[in-house]
Amino acid sequence: MINAARLLKDLKAHLPKLEADIRERLEEVAEERARLEGLYQGARDGGRTGATWATWRDEQVTQAAAAWLLAGVFIRFLEDNRLIEKPGLSGPTHEADNRRQLALDRHTLYFRQHPSHSDRDYLLALFDEAARHAAVAALFDHRFNPLWRLMPSGDGAAALLDFWRAIDPSSGELIHDFTDPAWSTRFLGDLYQDLSENIRKHYALLQTPEFVEEFILDRTLTPALDAFGLKAVRLIDPTCGSGHFLLGAFERLYERWSREDANGHARIWAQKALDGVWGVDLNPYAVAIARFRLMIAALKRVKQAEGERVRTIADAPGFTLHLAVGDSLLHGPRFRRGGGMLQTSFHGAEGFVDPLASVLETEDRAALKEILGQQYHAVVGNPPYITPKDKALNQAYRERYDACHRQYSLGVPFTERFFDLAVTGEGGAPAGRVGMITANSFMKREFGKKLIESFFKTVDLDTVIDTSGAYIPGHGTPTVLLFGQHRPPVLSTVRTVQGIRGEPGTPDDAAKGKVWSSIVAMIDQPGSENEFISVVETERPTFETHPWSLGGGGAADLKELVERNSSKVVDEYIEDTGFVCVTRADDVYFNPRHALSSRGITSDFIIENVIGDCVRDLGIRDPLTTIFPYNDRLEADEGPKGEAVRRFLWPHRTSLWLRREPHGNHREIGLTWFEWSRFNRRRFLRPLSITFAFVATHNHFVLDRGGKVFNRTAPVIKLPPEATEADHLALLGLLNSSTACFWMKQTFHNKGSTVDQKGARQTTVEFENFYEFTGTGLKSYPVPEEKPLTLASQLEQLAQQRQACLPAQLAPQLPMPREALDAKRVEAENLLGQMIARQEELDWDCYRLYGVIDQDLTYPGEPPIIELGERPFEIAMGRKIAAGELETTWFQRHGSTPITEIPDDWPDEYKNTVQKRLEAIAQNHNIRLIEQPEYKRRWNLESWEEQEQRALRGWLLDRIEAMPLWQTDTPELTSVARIADQLHHDAAFQQVATLYRGRDDFDLTKLVEELVLEEAVPFLPILRYKPSGLRKRADWEATWDLQRREDAGEDVGEIPVPPKYAAADFLKPHWWKLRGKLDVPKERFVLYPHCEKIGDPTSVVCWAGWNPLQQAQALSGYYIARKEGEGWEPERLTPLLLGLAELIPWLKQWHNELDPLYGVRMGDHFAGFLDEERRALGLTPEQTQAWQPPKAAIRKGGRNKS
Repeated sequence: MINAARLLKDLKAHLPKLEADIRERLEEVAEERARLEGLYQGARDGGRTGATWATWRDEQVTQAAAAWLLAGVFIRFLEDNRLIEKPGLSGPTHEADNRRQLALDRHTLYFRQHPSHSDRDYLLALFDEAARHAAVAALFDHRFNPLWRLMPSGDGAAALLDFWRAIDPSSGELIHDFTDPAWSTRFLGDLYQDLSENIRKHYALLQTPEFVEEFILDRTLTPALDAFGLKAVRLIDPTCGSGHFLLGAFERLYERWSREDANGHARIWAQKALDGVWGVDLNPYAVAIARFRLMIAALKRVKQAEGERVRTIADAPGFTLHLAVGDSLLHGPRFRRGGGMLQTSFHGAEGFVDPLASVLETEDRAALKEILGQQYHAVVGNPPYITPKDKALNQAYRERYDACHRQYSLGVPFTERFFDLAVTGEGGAPAGRVGMITANSFMKREFGKKLIESFFKTVDLDTVIDTSGAYIPGHGTPTVLLFGQHRPPVLSTVRTVQGIRGEPGTPDDAAKGKVWSSIVAMIDQPGSENEFISVVETERPTFETHPWSLGGGGAADLKELVERNSSKVVDEYIEDTGFVCVTRADDVYFNPRHALSSRGITSDFIIENVIGDCVRDLGIRDPLTTIFPYNDRLEADEGPKGEAVRRFLWPHRTSLWLRREPHGNHREIGLTWFEWSRFNRRRFLRPLSITFAFVATHNHFVLDRGGKVFNRTAPVIKLPPEATEADHLALLGLLNSSTACFWMKQTFHNKGSTVDQKGARQTTVEFENFYEFTGTGLKSYPVPEEKPLTLASQLEQLAQQRQACLPAQLAPQLPMPREALDAKRVEAENLLGQMIARQEELDWDCYRLYGVIDQDLTYPGEPPIIELGERPFEIAMGRKIAAGELETTWFQRHGSTPITEIPDDWPDEYKNTVQKRLEAIAQNHNIRLIEQPEYKRRWNLESWEEQEQRALRGWLLDRIEAMPLWQTDTPELTSVARIADQLHHDAAFQQVATLYRGRDDFDLTKLVEELVLEEAVPFLPILRYKPSGLRKRADWEATWDLQRREDAGEDVGEIPVPPKYAAADFLKPHWWKLRGKLDVPKERFVLYPHCEKIGDPTSVVCWAGWNPLQQAQALSGYYIARKEGEGWEPERLTPLLLGLAELIPWLKQWHNELDPLYGVRMGDHFAGFLDEERRALGLTPEQTQAWQPPKAAIRKGGRNKS
């Protein structure tokens, strides 16, 4: 039987090996590389990709490798289930004829007949033989299968054969046995989704669970059959993936044909059922899997009916399947009401180029024209949820679909396309049905505005089901089910399933989850409600206005009450809201202050930058710093003072030029390449701002008094110039209330929380769901006549006092005694308790201000300090827990303990107030709705211990960086032991180190090595990157070479943007953390592995703040000392020369002016030194470049145990 989990695991492990082999062969076989480069250029010219050559090439290699693996899967499935008479790959050993041995014998015979062939030829012969059978011919079609385009070497093919023939030594049986009497192909869905992480992300691969597929087919295909009849019905999945919807539809259609066509037989019924299912997908191997699964399903039906008449694929009919690789958004015409087409183009725009004029090698032009050139009676699917990353495709979709708006997700154009492909219903004629599960992000995020307010007015959207609370494996993104027909709206209402509560746990069977079961049971019962959902008929205009709110259980009524009891909205009080800066390259600009200042960027060009994660609980914690590329006049600084900024950014110049704004890239709209894409100077110059976290679980608003910039994740609200600080605080109080949190969560997009091991979005804890709070949406927030100014002022003052006690603010005062640090901790904890109490007063005051309650339940005096777990809603929860009525992780997650009684040490009058609040929670439905964890401030703060350790560590590292040994005219590489020796005499360092270690008998050298190595990156690419990273590094170096030639005045044409790095490209996780996806050097030190001195085994490093010339001087000096002083062998000296070779291009770029002291150009000088030393060691440049670290060292460094 098939062990699906083991198969997936082993294939995933083999895929990168096969990719590497195919890639290596591609580089070796010039004609294959040339052919692929031609295809790439054609794809670019045809607008099918905007990716770089390297990125596109790697995608093709992965597709080819996947095709080879899947071809093996298909053959093995057929062989093991005896659908191929003579096995050629392998087969079970436990059967009488030992099919594995038969395959081995056949392999031997092949090479007797073809002694000059390789195992690649053998595999190709097997695939060709299979292709001669009509039943599976399309699977191995030479015209479209990627395996015929890019092939492994003979050795790579031999490794594949070994993989399929591998024996489990413990049992003597095949590791992978595909024998299955039921011929189930469900395991291929897992391969489709998870075989390649890169492909999964690129195509947003996601299986649709069978229970969701069945539900959608029940509400689309079934009524379509009733409306149009069995003979007419066609169903399409325009994003068919591995074919789940198509298989489900096939089985239903076959059953109908077998019942209604009495004169037919299994072969005819199977073909007629196949003629009713059509599919397209962009991913070639997804279509291959879907094709195989449908073929097996049809063959199984024939086999069941005909028995021994169908023994192998040689006996099977050659079914016609209507599947194709292609882009459903690009290929095929658009349809207008009345049955006509919008000609060839989507909009008939002048200059439009038919996408079918540019098809990829894997795409069948004729099949795409047929499939996407007609409409269907049922259109179903699960379109990708990602935003289109490829710039060329992004623009192409935007031009073809009116609903595409801002940074749209692919769900938007696919929604439009799904309806477009459904049969148009007019004049009383039935319309095609549409059913889809898609991301719900369009409902509340800005990009969904056109889809909702323009497109949905034109079609009959009849059912909207909130599935964000349902447990759906694989769906880590909150989803919604949409159903409708391709005709103008008919009814005045839309059937709506509103969410109340998410799945309370992880169900054993997702199909029987409480939320999903509620949907299935109640969808046809409008007016019904339980603790999870409510089913209502919603007035259609509600779904023609953005945003949508699908909250049930009275949430919509409470939101309306809050709005009705307010005299104005935020927009009437403010002048502006939005970002201060947008760099479009945050990974380049956002860097720690030490990383910028150490590389020569002065404080004039460094500014504090606030991102959303910094905005928490009325304070801005640990703001980042960013490059500020402007002068005193706030103009992009092109003068000598800004030279260090431009040098730091230069490696990214090509991508920085191409940063796109609405009217073009930087070059096209007249911006310099090094300035931010957007800088709102007016917002920057006005000091007072209310900033907030764009994405968070709760509402976090903070008053800032200037001197910072704020990016899009921390937008600012600007009041008019005449507004006072009190005006800001009054609005701040409202926005930080639990009432505001409730309103915002009904209005803004719920991004969900974490996902479990099955990829299902976790909704068991509503308070951990993240929301996207937009400035535009906040303009509609209701503002009552009276505002909580006093409470807001008190809270803000307490927050400032607490902020001053935190370790990050205390760092400049170090060293300080342990007793002083601990006293600050106690003070900070007391201030937090006061803040919690004041926040409660603010919340309850706002309930009165918004008319949620009639009485004033605030406390008139000074409230006592409150600890987490003691708030009224938490006491109410504690009582429910004690009664066995509630299970929650709230207290555990926040380090508190549930209580059931009001604390005795509180003042009597305050206890009476809390009692009244508890009674309101019990008796007032609206109060009970808001006084829930998802709307109450979490105070989920980083522990004091973590803050203290980070502050102490930062101080120690700053101290090491400030050591005199780095500030010298004769830079030298040094050892960790030497650094520690000098720090031994630094009393301040010793005192802070004692605080950091928590003891005074620590090993100083060990501490220094730990600190330095966590902030150090190796000097050579071969020591930093895995092979995938080295390939990307080569692309970056090619781009830098072109930039240098461009600087020299050469016309080099379009310079490609090199690919981004991933964590998997780095040999150690913390090197990835220091460098990031654009490989920006943030490290404090440069590490020189394999270069330790004799007698001193500690690591060798230098300061990363040294420029290339200083590094070259230190490296060459170290080289000479090791060569002449310690007599190192050439193999030990080679990496030092390679390091020098890495610096030469930068020396020639930045340090090749005539040196007034030495009278030489230093770049030329070191290039000559390198040549001379290589000759002395008998090395060629190629031999130097080919140096590899000792294998033992690679294994030692391959896993970071820290």
